[in-house]
Amino acid sequence: MKELIFHINRHDSIPMYQQIYVYIRNKIEDGSLPAGEKLPSIRELAVLLNVSRNTTLLAYEQLQMEGYLYSRAKRGYFVHSQLDLKMLKRPSSFNIRPKKEEKQTLIDFRGGAVDNSAFPINRWRKLTNEVLNDPFIYVYGDSQGDILLRNALAAYLLQARGVQASPEQIVIGSSTQQLLFILSILLKKPHTAIAFEDPGYNGARSVFQLQSFQTESIPVSQSGIDICALKNCQSSLVYITPSHQFPLGVTMPITKRFELVQWAEEENGYIIEDDYDSEFQYNGQPIPALHSLTKSNRVIYISTFSKAFLPSIRLSYMVLPPALLTQYRKIAYVLEQSASAIHQRTMYHFMEKGFWNAHLRKMRSHYKKKMSGLLNIIHTEFGGHVKVIGEGSGIYLLLEVYTAKSEQALIHEAYQSGVKVYPCSPYYVKTAPAHPQIQIGFANLSEETIREGIQLLANIWFNQKCQ
Repeated sequence: MKELIFHINRHDSIPMYQQIYVYIRNKIEDGSLPAGEKLPSIRELAVLLNVSRNTTLLAYEQLQMEGYLYSRAKRGYFVHSQLDLKMLKRPSSFNIRPKKEEKQTLIDFRGGAVDNSAFPINRWRKLTNEVLNDPFIYVYGDSQGDILLRNALAAYLLQARGVQASPEQIVIGSSTQQLLFILSILLKKPHTAIAFEDPGYNGARSVFQLQSFQTESIPVSQSGIDICALKNCQSSLVYITPSHQFPLGVTMPITKRFELVQWAEEENGYIIEDDYDSEFQYNGQPIPALHSLTKSNRVIYISTFSKAFLPSIRLSYMVLPPALLTQYRKIAYVLEQSASAIHQRTMYHFMEKGFWNAHLRKMRSHYKKKMSGLLNIIHTEFGGHVKVIGEGSGIYLLLEVYTAKSEQALIHEAYQSGVKVYPCSPYYVKTAPAHPQIQIGFANLSEETIREGIQLLANIWFNQKCQ
């Protein structure tokens, strides 16, 4: 393992994690860090560079997402053994100072984007201006979150997801990551291990690894996490995305949800239910949240406004069982509220006046139409050359591409033609798909742009329009 010691300019406008990212990326591309080379752990690199662990974590996650690194549970981060260095010497999605000659016009199929043209900006601005006239803005708010918003959330969760929670059980934060960090503190005793879906959300896994949890990888099928494999692991904690499994997009059926709840009760453990993308179900009615299926207080519910509303308002929330709420209150005095008090109060008014439910209905119809158009053009252009995964919900889908080309080669070819698509491999730990899987987001693109982008992909990947 090579040490990575270099100068970080702490006075530069460029964030430190971006400086670390670029340094390691360049070392990989010039061969100084060869394939298979083990990198220092997040903690070790943070100590070497005198930065926070979160800074090194952000750099490693970006390198992993772009295919430069892969991680292995309990072993750390390694330079990817299947790197095509020629291919990787390209403008990155994370470049610090783009060159003038780089492509400025890209069709970006980013999965985490939202349709900014549909955001009710005038209504939100009006409510924000009203909030700014409220005297509450001159005092520190509740560290657990605005009580008015927590009241509104309690009513909404019962109506929309069947989740029965008092406002006192709800904790508001700036992101799912931040709430998971709080959970990792609350759950550390007596728990030492946690299970994750494989493939699954690596951001959640990284939080618990940072807190020295042992992590176990449980395979995912078309019906969600493998319950038998979960029962055979050593963990009594599990993090899942049952309503829209990330990244495969499958929805866990009600029968398996009951099985999962039974497992938690028998193990005296907890299920962390990330209700990711549950607002956008296109086939039938949404399945009730896991939290609504049990009164045993074994489910911790987490959700966010980021996907259905606007990422930049940075509002997420969780529902704590009574036992964990007691523990939370013991440490609440050291936990500053990370979400904007002004945004919280504005969201309360937005919900209280009925705008939130109206917005969801509008966006559900809007995205369903876009998903339908995307599916039609995929079938027209690709035919049998791809398999679509996860089209029943959410604001992205996966293309499993039947080709001898690697995932990295497909992404590179797309980028060279002005189309940006995203890999699925960073989300796999022990398992791996038989064919490359490419993430295609559509929320922020017009139907015309979607059509143009898919046609370009079909042409460059298969050298002709596929019938």
